[in-house]
Amino acid sequence: MDNSIIIRKMNKYYGRKQALFDIDLTIEQGMFGLLGRNGAGKTTLMKTLAALHKKKDGKITVCGVPIEKEREIRAMIGYLPQDFSMYPNMRTDEALDYLGALSGIPKDVRKKRVNSLLRKVNLQEHRRKKVKQLSGGMKRRLGIAQALLHDPKVLIVDEPTAGLDPEERIRFRNLLCEVAEDRIVILSTHIVADIEASCEQVAIMDSGRILWHGTVSQLLANARGHIYSANVEKKFIDQIKREYIVTGILTQNEYTTVRLVSEAEPDLPNTVLTDPDLEDAYMYCLTKGGEE
Repeated sequence: MDNSIIIRKMNKYYGRKQALFDIDLTIEQGMFGLLGRNGAGKTTLMKTLAALHKKKDGKITVCGVPIEKEREIRAMIGYLPQDFSMYPNMRTDEALDYLGALSGIPKDVRKKRVNSLLRKVNLQEHRRKKVKQLSGGMKRRLGIAQALLHDPKVLIVDEPTAGLDPEERIRFRNLLCEVAEDRIVILSTHIVADIEASCEQVAIMDSGRILWHGTVSQLLANARGHIYSANVEKKFIDQIKREYIVTGILTQNEYTTVRLVSEAEPDLPNTVLTDPDLEDAYMYCLTKGGEE
């Protein structure tokens, strides 16, 4: 059984406007991170993979099934959109049961699956609460439960941690990692920390194009030799921000330590070549427009 998503030379248009350009990716089982700023085209790509949007040309197969077989594709994909909402006046368990009924899951299977999923997403003790009474993080976890109701081979989550507090974000990332043990999970986000904490494979997207894809360690290696730190006087900060991509500023007494991206050693005092973190590497990739 093929357990991968293969995308080759895929393009997508909205009318005459091209939204995706020659997308070429292979996504294997486990956690895959799709990283990019808002408006980069991530949601369009996710909806195309979920057979909610039609591609213009190119080829997509999901676990060996061509994307054109929409019914089969939708049966094997669970999708949690960024703007997920659920029946607010239903109890948590009722809402899941109702969605399962709409999906044609038999009643006895549905009951067991709802109980199992509520335990998995840590909502068992909140099963009798109305959906509208749940916190933002609980609603996102309920969203994962509904996406897993039909036991999909692929789970796609779009910007799932935006707006969550740090504790809930960590809980949600851990849940996704657990779910990814036996399926493909695609995490689409603009939050670098979510990728750093949970994904080994990552692709960076900008303006409808894939700029880079590979492992996190390869992305870090791509930026090595281009990240510097320097201690400067506060009065020079604005000028430095105009001349360089600044990824960090730490003010201490009369001096400020800046962390920046540069092709060559900056002409600044006390400059030190620094090992990149993932945020540095991401910004370097955006600056260069892809891999060296």
